[in-house]
Amino acid sequence: MSQTMISKGNASAGRGTRGETGKRGFGVVLPIVLLAYFLILLNNSIVFTSSLSISRELGMDSVSVAWVSNAYALTFGGLLLLGGRLGDILGRRKLFLAGLVVFTIASLLVGLAPSAGVLIAMRALQGIGSALLTPATLALLIDTYEGRTRTRAIAAYGAVAGIGSSLGMVVGGIIASYASWRYGFFLDVPVGVALIVLTARLIPNRVDGGVSSVDWWGSVLSVLGFSALVYAIDGTVLRGLAAVVTVVALVGFVLVESRVSNPVTPLSLFADSGRSAAYAARFLMLGASMSYFFMMPTAMQQVYGFSPLLSALGFLPLTVMQFVGSLFVSRLTFRFSNARVLLAGCLADAAGLLVGWLVGIEGGYLPGVALPMLLIGVGQGMIMSPLTVAGVAGTAPEDSGAASGVVNVAHQVGGAVGLAVISLAVAGAAPADAIDRSQLLMLVLIALTTICALVVLHREGRGGAPKPADAAKTPAPATSGTACTANATDGTRAAGTLVDAAE
Repeated sequence: MSQTMISKGNASAGRGTRGETGKRGFGVVLPIVLLAYFLILLNNSIVFTSSLSISRELGMDSVSVAWVSNAYALTFGGLLLLGGRLGDILGRRKLFLAGLVVFTIASLLVGLAPSAGVLIAMRALQGIGSALLTPATLALLIDTYEGRTRTRAIAAYGAVAGIGSSLGMVVGGIIASYASWRYGFFLDVPVGVALIVLTARLIPNRVDGGVSSVDWWGSVLSVLGFSALVYAIDGTVLRGLAAVVTVVALVGFVLVESRVSNPVTPLSLFADSGRSAAYAARFLMLGASMSYFFMMPTAMQQVYGFSPLLSALGFLPLTVMQFVGSLFVSRLTFRFSNARVLLAGCLADAAGLLVGWLVGIEGGYLPGVALPMLLIGVGQGMIMSPLTVAGVAGTAPEDSGAASGVVNVAHQVGGAVGLAVISLAVAGAAPADAIDRSQLLMLVLIALTTICALVVLHREGRGGAPKPADAAKTPAPATSGTACTANATDGTRAAGTLVDAAE
């Protein structure tokens, strides 16, 4: 499988569409992609902030309300790799439309759910829609844009990813405080229908000829392995068995992928040290940021007595600064380099966590929470787009969907594992001690992320990763910021904590 940049022949084939789009501006594709991705972020944040309302209305305990998150996580995390590869085979628009249709229908059914069982089942259906939709959104940007326009599109994607979940928390808090949680899902329906119509009319379908068949064995093993992994982290019973299934399935997955001609995940994606370091950095970064995103609101409610809405508003310093950082990241990348901006973001993020740990949450909201959030927001706003470019540097165009799946799996698994490990490490501690100790552990994860960023910088210096000009030519599926996707799997324990505290 080729590891070079997009060939001249492939570039020429798409120049009629992508080149013209770049000259005219973004056109309609970027707004459609950003709005579709924002819907996913918004829904998961609403689930988290509305967990208390959901549990009260449907009579769910902390275990059952956690499955509102887990059911989504199992299908989303398990099907991401297959969803990415299907986009390479069938075409991005077809998968994008399929994901939108499934997600929109599921959102309506979630809003209408009369019981806990129906709600959980429909959340699983939403996860299937998201698994088809998410990789396709990223690959559509690759197909449509090139040059500096692509880099700007990635930066815009990162900005939405960065603020989407935080904004979703605010929206969810407002809905939970002044209306029914169901309205958050009903909002998806008209927006989803509009996106379906616009996509069908305005976005062409493109299929790369390099992949023609589905690696079914690899697909089955990836679904089984990653679903079992999510359950081993967030499940309630037989978690040990799930862990064994995870190991067996993922080992089998690697063996199958090394032997088939059209793997669902080409192992050549991991051949470049800079790209592999970017995957590891994403895993570590999301472990820290998801933990912060879901543990800090709980801590503010327990220590300061904030309401869910007020604790969501308490995240505005991070949200605003993250958005500001995202706005300038493409300019900084072109002026300096991709890896240098990534490294600067890691240092800013680490500085914020260090201040938060040293001051402590009992030092007051302004010095102990708001000030660290300013630094963390700037850091995370600068991290995600450069990390995305480094994570897919040099991938062949026919593998862009598969690469998108790997990036998103790294995000999903990193967030879930990080939150599980940190939650376990501080279990039983008083609320103030728990969040302070957790920030120290998050700082360790960001320190390891910084080491990975140094590997990316070293590889960039050797010409193995994209420099500012090259980054614009690289197919680059971006993912999220602080709560990038803010997937409910990462909020399971936090949601359960809120329910238990209320009870």
